Formats: sequence, structure tokens, C-alpha cells
Amino acid sequence: MNWHLHFLGVGAAHAVELGSSAVVLERDDEPVLLIDCGADTLDRYMAAYGAPPRALFITHTHMDHVAGLERLFIRLWFDPVLRGQTKVFVHAALVPWLQARVADYPGALAEGGVNYWEAFRLLPFTRGFWLDGLWFDVFATRHHVPGTSYGLALEGSFVYTGDTRPIPEVLAHRTGGDEVIAHDCSLVGNPSHTGVEDLEREYPDTLRRQLLLYHYGSAADAAVLASRGYRVAGRGERAALPVPAKPRADAG
Repeated sequence: MNWHLHFLGVGAAHAVELGSSAVVLERDDEPVLLIDCGADTLDRYMAAYGAPPRALFITHTHMDHVAGLERLFIRLWFDPVLRGQTKVFVHAALVPWLQARVADYPGALAEGGVNYWEAFRLLPFTRGFWLDGLWFDVFATRHHVPGTSYGLALEGSFVYTGDTRPIPEVLAHRTGGDEVIAHDCSLVGNPSHTGVEDLEREYPDTLRRQLLLYHYGSAADAAVLASRGYRVAGRGERAALPVPAKPRADAG
């Protein structure tokens, strides 16, 4: 059995040529979970897999991570077989923000008579969630306002930070040394995102060796990050993962 993270896009919000940052967890080349859904994500997903995602995790509700939900709604609603089947995993604290961002506009369809979330299967959680016999841990990250952004971890396999400032203590707690850590990183940090100097100041060598950087500003930025010794994800790349650990007895 092989596992991969398929990077549909790796760009910061302004780096449209790199695609909206989103990845797919794959098992034996089949999609298990899509993480985030920016404006161009659905097109990239459909080109890769030929069908809409059956499971989606939202890290936070900035539009470069959720703008594709409107098109996904249309795709699901008008197919009776697909309608209500796509699981959308959202931390309970994000539900009001997500509702305001994508579902509150009066009239999901011009014809009326449609409740937005009927197209999906919305599954709020707090600590994490089960999917296909796997337990996914979810943890808060540092991005703008506290309680508005979350990362994802599959024990023994990978951690995906979403947009974040440095969180070395969180990552040290979530990893055992072999996991791939897909991490937000630009050349220069700011109050909401990690910069390469932040990594070098705050992360020990043991964590930096596990990093796979994404959400950068340009291909030129990616080259600079790579020149400093970091592994950098490219758009369309499939990064091999360790086999996930068996879920803990106390999971869930």
C-alpha cells in the first residue's frame, strides 16, 4: 500500500500561477481526502480524478482556501447521485465563519427552494475526525485571529499546517520523527504566515528535516527556499508518505 500527498496547488493567495494551496491525501493512487478548496481547486481535482471529492477538510475560511465551494455546490446539487454525499469536515469554531463566507447569500440558487448545505454532508468536530478507518487529529494554528485556523495530522504519516506562523511546540507534539510536515512558508514572514528566517530561528534541525514547504509567492521564491536546503513542493507533485500508524486506542 502506498500513500502520497498530491499538491494540486502550492501558491500564496496572490500567486495564481502556482494554484491555490490544496492537497489530496492518496492511498494506492486513489483520493481519500481533499484539504482546502480554492477558486481553481475543483478544476485541478476533476482533471486528476475525474469526479468531485467525496471528503474535504477546511483549514480556514480565507477565500483562497474556500472560494471553490460555490462551484462544488453547483456540481453536487445538480447530480442526484452526488448530492449530499461529499463529507465536509470543519472545526466547530469555523462553522459560523464558513456559513458567512459561502452559504449566507440569499438564495443558493436563483430558482429558490434550496438549502446550501443539502448539497454536502457537513460534519463539524472539535478534536478530530474518523474517515475510512483513519483518525485525523486536528490542532489550532497561528493565523490571524485565534480559533480561526486549524492544521491536520495523520499519526505516523503527515502533518499539514495550513496557513500559520511558526508552531514548533505543536509540531514536536504531533510528530515522531518520520512524518512529512507540509508547512506554510514564504521568503519573508508576516503576522499571519511563516518566513524562512522564522523556520531557522524557531525550529530545531530535527523538525526542519521533515519539512516540505508550500504556500510561497513565486517560482523564484521556491528556488531560493530550495537553495537554503529546504524541500519545496511543486504544483502537481505527489510526495510519498510513510504508512499511517494504527489509530490509537484513545482516538476519537
